[in-house]
Amino acid sequence: MAHSFHIPVLGIGYSVDTPLKVAPLGINSVLSLVDDILLEKLRKMYCNQNSLPYKHISEKTHDFRAKRITAYLNLINILAKKKFKAIKSFSEADHDLLEYLMLLPENSGLEQEYRELRETTTDQSEIRSWLDERLKMGSIDVNIMTKVDKDNYKNGEKLAVEYNDAHAAVRGYALSDLDSSLILSAGINPRLYSYMQEFEDFYPLENGYIRKKIVLKVSDYKSAIIQGKFLAKKGLWVSEFRIESGLNCGGHAFATDGYLMGPILEEFSSKREILSRSIYEILLKALADKGKTIPRKPLALMLTAQGGVGTAEEHNFLMRHYGVDSVGWGTPFLLVPEASTVDEATLKQLADAREDDLYLSDISPLGIPFNTLKGNTKDLEKLKRIAAGKPGSSCSKKYAALSSEFSDKTICTASRHYQALKLKELSKASLSAEEYLDNYNKIVGKSCICVGLGTSCLLANKLEHKIEGDGVSVCPGPNLAYFSRAMSLKDITNHIYGRANLILRKDRPHMFIKELGIYIDFLKDKIKETDFEENVKQRDYLLRFGRNLEEGIAYYRELFTNAKAYFRLGKLDIFRKLDEYQQRLQLELQKVKQSGLLQEAD
Repeated sequence: MAHSFHIPVLGIGYSVDTPLKVAPLGINSVLSLVDDILLEKLRKMYCNQNSLPYKHISEKTHDFRAKRITAYLNLINILAKKKFKAIKSFSEADHDLLEYLMLLPENSGLEQEYRELRETTTDQSEIRSWLDERLKMGSIDVNIMTKVDKDNYKNGEKLAVEYNDAHAAVRGYALSDLDSSLILSAGINPRLYSYMQEFEDFYPLENGYIRKKIVLKVSDYKSAIIQGKFLAKKGLWVSEFRIESGLNCGGHAFATDGYLMGPILEEFSSKREILSRSIYEILLKALADKGKTIPRKPLALMLTAQGGVGTAEEHNFLMRHYGVDSVGWGTPFLLVPEASTVDEATLKQLADAREDDLYLSDISPLGIPFNTLKGNTKDLEKLKRIAAGKPGSSCSKKYAALSSEFSDKTICTASRHYQALKLKELSKASLSAEEYLDNYNKIVGKSCICVGLGTSCLLANKLEHKIEGDGVSVCPGPNLAYFSRAMSLKDITNHIYGRANLILRKDRPHMFIKELGIYIDFLKDKIKETDFEENVKQRDYLLRFGRNLEEGIAYYRELFTNAKAYFRLGKLDIFRKLDEYQQRLQLELQKVKQSGLLQEAD
């Protein structure tokens, strides 16, 4: 890896061509495989821009979704390699090469090596040979949400499971020319994981090389070891566990049971060898049983972290204290047009956003809390339809059509069809006006994010979007509030490596403290909406959640006391916040305990 950071997936459309922009400069990044319609439109655009032949893959084509994904990934791979080759084709005034070298962290030493080489030789073949050997292209990685695996139909007949959305995406990636990583998020999907063993590129060679590596995005150690062992039994190695904050992140937020990022990273760090060894033993047996190649030596296991990182000091601390191999910087890159694809109006909204504009919503039809931005145009579009008495979207893409509540053929909870059925059902229920309104708002509050998250890319590239409309969904994390302007790629890399500071505000909390505050707010909301008389088990869950937060606070007190080389300027604020959050947590837990005493008295 040329860099110690990577750019995670930024939603369906925002990083869909990020690898083309940054891989030639040595930066790893991730694109989403959700929207094959968007990929096909972009493939046509890039073929036209580069005078390459283009043949449309229509929905009438057999296995069109997988074929579209393969074709798009192959094109991005070709174009990125072409740009990278141009960077390495040395010339006297090569600005792209200088940009590559100047973006690198100082400890890479490459820029200094290059300057010394230029001083000692004029032999261009020697310089090109050095560039070929020393410069690395960034990885073109892909993301699949494992649970977004809708059944598909043809002529009214349900297709075999391998034509489900996530299955087809795996196949599209597996059959591509890429040597990179598949990031699997949203938890375990046993059927999908089992399907992956059909593709040779996921298996290790004798020298340990894996052409298509598997990366699991996880939010706790238990999930990692369960999923890692499940895949190992299939002969599939997890090359990286990508640890993401449960709530201090962008997009969908998978809250833990009160386990905080610091203690989670500590557990991974202390148990790294145990994790690797226990999974590797299972892998070897599975490979032998399958008659597959056995690697000559143990396979590498990377640990990376992401979610709320915002300063060079936080970045370096994660690397050095927990030994992570790379740090993910996601949300800030939404403000970097050289890396992400965001239309101008949305870019301005993002740059102007502050804490109150960023919130954890219930708008996702997947039923998972979703980080979003107040006033996004997709939500305004939704509210306009509600006011007109026509709630719900047309559901043109159907990627999130996963509800089987009303029929075997699944539909999306954000769709006009679903909401009409649900509201009809609601009208027949005997509810008070307050209860009716609460249920009504929950039904119509879902938003068509599978379309909205791709629309900004269409607007930015001036591509046809009549079916999609103008509404844009956006999914930044809370960390966006502290970055207040559009940035160049040079700006953000200088910030990451401590060569510059782009955060002008003095009140930004440490990433761990920010996450703690979000978790306490999350717990407060859970307590507020819980009817303890009807749900005794929920009280036990909330108390357990609170105890985990208490343990996290105790961990942070010790961590920041002992971290003498880090966070010196902010330690007073850190401890002040820990005291404040400790008191807030006790008040919330007292409410839960009090409810139990009242029930016992009854």
